[in-house]
Amino acid sequence: MHREKQAPVPSLLDLFRVLSSFSPARQDLSKGPWEQYVDWAISQGLAPLAAYNLEYRLGGAGAPAWARDRMLSIYQGSLNDNVLKLVNFKRAIDGLEGRNVVLLGAATFAESLYPHVGFRPVLDIRVLVPPMDVEPFARFLSQVELMPVEAPPDLAPAEQVLSDGRTLVFVHGRLTGDRAVDRAAIDRSLPNPVYGPSARKLALEDAVLAHVLLIARASFEVPMLEWIDLRELLLGAPSTGAFAGPPDSATLTARAKEWKLNRPFYAALSVVERLFPELEKVVAPLKPELSWPVRELIDRLLVSPVSQVGRTEGLTLEETVRHALAGA
Repeated sequence: MHREKQAPVPSLLDLFRVLSSFSPARQDLSKGPWEQYVDWAISQGLAPLAAYNLEYRLGGAGAPAWARDRMLSIYQGSLNDNVLKLVNFKRAIDGLEGRNVVLLGAATFAESLYPHVGFRPVLDIRVLVPPMDVEPFARFLSQVELMPVEAPPDLAPAEQVLSDGRTLVFVHGRLTGDRAVDRAAIDRSLPNPVYGPSARKLALEDAVLAHVLLIARASFEVPMLEWIDLRELLLGAPSTGAFAGPPDSATLTARAKEWKLNRPFYAALSVVERLFPELEKVVAPLKPELSWPVRELIDRLLVSPVSQVGRTEGLTLEETVRHALAGA
């Protein structure tokens, strides 16, 4: 007698990879660790995309009804919240002309990287402006009830932080710490007309490095959603066509050195490669050349724990890792 070969039981990593894909293949996920996945996915900002995949691309995939219902409610709430925040911000800056307001992070990723604005929760809005424009821009925003507030201690610093009671807006006048480098990034930025005539977005290579820079400043303690952001940036946002194609390898590697990001860039590339093995050929030519001891230290003490799917404990970087990440 021949026994039917049973399909392997999906692991937590399997659920993560399938449900964070923009084109998931249909499969049976009924035996996956749903109790563990749902709470973790919600905490990592993954629930909206996972809910959409389950409901509209995978036919439920055998997921329990309670899991689908819970994540679908998160998706609907995230969609409404994103639209409210982004429309209000557009209204706030739509009348501003002749300035360069470069959107960073979630506010631009939600519409430029993701097929639907509801897939990527927007917790806050970050912008980069020339240093001399920080105070005038903050005053301009105060006219639409965005008033200065104290920045939460666990979020990356900015020269000005404003809020209307619902949305935090971080106004950065510095990005890399090198004024010439920052100025060049602003000069290379691209129109982002969905937010108005003064709105811009970073060129793709700069967007990759700015994302890595903010991850590094957060000591790599970021929601798993941000690694999906990096995945799509490295692929050139194929799902939306927001960029002309993938980043130019030579430009990106040269600019990583100019930004003094070689070691954090290596670490970030290694994390995204472990999470999404299909990016191996994309990542390989981009990895900076580091000495074996530095690579080993970063891989073992940073990349391994950061890329552990399901991790709930906070990451504490040892001083040796901080030292390894310092400099280019």
